[in-house]
Amino acid sequence: MDQSETISPTVTQRDQWMVESQVFMIYELLGSVPRSAQSVMLELQRDNHIEFLTKGLKQLGPSFCVLDANRPWLCYWILHSIALLGDSVDAELENNTIDFLSRCQDPNGGYAGGPGQASNEVVSTVWKDEMPHLATTYAAINSLITLGGHGSLSSINRGKVYAFLRQMKDPSGAFSMHDGGEMDVRACYTAISVASVLNILDDDLVKDVGNYIVSCQTYEGGFSGEPGSEAHGGYTFCGLATMVLIGEVNRLDLTSLIDWMVFRQGVECGFQGRTNKLVDGCYSFWQGGVFALIQKLHSIIDEQLMLSNAGGSATESPQTASTSSHSGQRGSAKFSNIGFNFLKEPAEMEPLFHSMALQQYIILCSQLQEGGFRDKPGKQRDYYHTCYCLSGLSVAQYSYSKDADSPPLPKAVFGPYSNLLQPIHPLYNVILDRYHEAHKFFSTS
Repeated sequence: MDQSETISPTVTQRDQWMVESQVFMIYELLGSVPRSAQSVMLELQRDNHIEFLTKGLKQLGPSFCVLDANRPWLCYWILHSIALLGDSVDAELENNTIDFLSRCQDPNGGYAGGPGQASNEVVSTVWKDEMPHLATTYAAINSLITLGGHGSLSSINRGKVYAFLRQMKDPSGAFSMHDGGEMDVRACYTAISVASVLNILDDDLVKDVGNYIVSCQTYEGGFSGEPGSEAHGGYTFCGLATMVLIGEVNRLDLTSLIDWMVFRQGVECGFQGRTNKLVDGCYSFWQGGVFALIQKLHSIIDEQLMLSNAGGSATESPQTASTSSHSGQRGSAKFSNIGFNFLKEPAEMEPLFHSMALQQYIILCSQLQEGGFRDKPGKQRDYYHTCYCLSGLSVAQYSYSKDADSPPLPKAVFGPYSNLLQPIHPLYNVILDRYHEAHKFFSTS
């Protein structure tokens, strides 16, 4: 080829350069404006976010009709965001939300996308409207846990939820998202997370789940949605969290996972979800949450590294895990405290991502001053990105804390210390105090 010929950039390259230009412009602006303006840019606009979120929980515009089958998700994204910001909804709105989610609960178990979308058997006809779904079940359960209190937690019919999870269980070990639906890592996580947090996880639900998750770890080190697909940040979180919750995380190639993960944070300071994809604020949690889990798996990672250096396979380890977080007695009791004990594991490793850089991207590039968060500059705010940007911000702020009860030092928080959010349980993505309330409630009820 003639060296004088110009090679045209690909669409992917042009998109990447455009995003970098928009991001770097914001970073340059921070350094050029007066100190008073810098203070505004660096501040988490807490009151504006709460106003944006609360309005959405009360009423949404006609454009949201496309999310009619995702209404429990809207509840979760909004309620969790408000809780992360250290606030809560008033009693009337709380009671209305509990009532709404109760009407999403199918009589035969699980939660549908909205009232009237659960199964309806008409006379002797085997006709069904829309069905309960694992994703909306996860969202509804996390919403009710986030609201907290006896009325909220007791509204969950655990026996029926268990029956629904059993119906979704496939002989392969995986779960279907709904009756006749797709099977993937996301389905496994939502099923196992719900069962774990409700204290109904047992050997029947866990059987062969680990085999399916292991088959989804790709040559890159991350996890795909199903065997043979591309590694993806959301599925990687789901795969790793599932394996922790069932006590089989030692079966994964964690060193290969780390190799893939550390290259997902780019020059924009945020995370991408896949190789050669654009930065996206939601991966602040999906990728950042993986790092939060990895920090507590140091003993397994160290053993895999020793095996690898000795010429063996990283996953040949005979250790199922010496800590109570990852092992236990026979029977369902062995699963009842995995999530609780995981919090006790010290974070011996420092974070393997640039925590301050991620916070910078979230605050400066994803946050809108009028309230809400977005994917990246040029995009619109929405409740999904608000939830997962705030979740990722919390993970980053607490990433240097050795244990769950240790508040971060001021130097670990980007901007003023008033930006500090509530800590989360990284396996379930609910705030810690609400998790502890739910764990106590479902352990004794």
